[in-house]
Amino acid sequence: MSAAIESVCIVGGGTAGWMTAAALSHKFKGLPLTIRLIESDEIGTVGVGEATLPHIRAFNAALNIPEADLMRETEATFKLGIEFCDWGKTGDRYLHPFGDFGPPDLDIPFHHYWLRLRARGEATRLDEYSYPIQLSERGRFRHPEADATRLEASFRYAYQFDASRYARFLRRYAEANGVVRVEGKVVETRQHPETGFIESVGLSNGTSIAAQLFVDCSGFRGLLIEQVLKTGYDDWSRWLPCNRAVAIPCETRGPLTPYTRATARDAGWQWRIPLQHRVGNGLVYCSDFLSDDDATRVLLDNLEGAPLAAPNKLRFLTGRRRLSWNRNVVALGLSSGFLEPLESTSIHLIQEGITELIQLFPDRDFAPSDQAEYNRRMNLNYERVRDFLLLHYVANQREGEMWRHFREMALPDSLQEKLDAWLTRAYIIKYEFGVFLPPSWIAVMLGQNLIPRGYDRRADVLPSDEVARRAAALRASMRDAAERAPSHEDFIRQIGAASSRAPLKAVVT
Repeated sequence: MSAAIESVCIVGGGTAGWMTAAALSHKFKGLPLTIRLIESDEIGTVGVGEATLPHIRAFNAALNIPEADLMRETEATFKLGIEFCDWGKTGDRYLHPFGDFGPPDLDIPFHHYWLRLRARGEATRLDEYSYPIQLSERGRFRHPEADATRLEASFRYAYQFDASRYARFLRRYAEANGVVRVEGKVVETRQHPETGFIESVGLSNGTSIAAQLFVDCSGFRGLLIEQVLKTGYDDWSRWLPCNRAVAIPCETRGPLTPYTRATARDAGWQWRIPLQHRVGNGLVYCSDFLSDDDATRVLLDNLEGAPLAAPNKLRFLTGRRRLSWNRNVVALGLSSGFLEPLESTSIHLIQEGITELIQLFPDRDFAPSDQAEYNRRMNLNYERVRDFLLLHYVANQREGEMWRHFREMALPDSLQEKLDAWLTRAYIIKYEFGVFLPPSWIAVMLGQNLIPRGYDRRADVLPSDEVARRAAALRASMRDAAERAPSHEDFIRQIGAASSRAPLKAVVT
């Protein structure tokens, strides 16, 4: 039996580094495993990823982190989904919720009945059959019911938080579990002459740190995975050509909404993420269609309140590393790849990488089968996210050069297959790996005017009047249940999650 790994070195801090350190130090607590994290105060982090997916709750719960403590420390708000404005065509609006659209009936998904009503000219907004959307539109929030049969159990939720504060929160957690932070910059590496495995890294202050497993969280540079191991990068800019972003926080003027907003612009889109103490804003765009100066102007012209910092300009190349695990290096976060933040997947992909690493944690033999399986799973995760992001762009009826470019592009086979199945009979192909479940695809495709030619014919079994009656009763139940929930701000206060630094109300002008 091969010897167990006893030393891990994480290169880079930020969200990816400290999530990794916190998870490994908790899951392997009590075992002879030394974890060191190298971080330099001189190297900044991207730190604009502030919206998450519901899966982050499982990550925090696995570390036994109390929700209220996390929210106070990170100025967090709750997130029930993402509002998309002007994506199908200018003037359109829909919400991608973290929950289903109505319950199935006779084992047939609800959206087939809605499509039947629509064909008869009797359908109201699909949003009226989603409990998290009804909460969102009223600025309300509550925890899901434990009883799965209740309407109030039909949703999930995530957080909108300050990513830099989250990293600092996890740093304290990890260091309390024995993780050692080492200040410094990596300036050299030593590799085994035969295997090419990294044996140690040298810092600018002369310190040398040896380890058996290295985790590269060094950001876009890919300090170990790319600069040393020359792993290679799959460029996906032919599908996701947006390659720049400008971000800036501002004062809160609007309501403390329990959702993130993404608004389509002429050559990209703008995000709005409301935290307890400020609003995070940014513009993602393609430099082929918009200059850096014009992008900054567009963002500043569309802020709701006074800026709280100078614009932070970012450049990136969408895609993924060809191998997330190469030799004895595992890349996480931006070192592994980058897919733009349209659906808040950056932190989720870090979480997926950490989860898979723990499940396939190697011994000193580094079995090739483990590495192959890890890379297979992560490749599929990236591809599924890529397809879902691309869907938002290609399903558009907007004017403008960039939007025409998307309508005319050749799609990945995996996405084309998904679209064909939907447009033919409203069928959602399910994946082995993939963060986005059928309700997410339904929300975007119907929200951006991709109406199927048909639906599941079994939905015609019930009489038309009965389908309409059940739909009306469901709408009323959704509305009434949402009205009974407390306001978003009140709920944050009720559970003790309000930060002492934040007013929890908009600035009045």
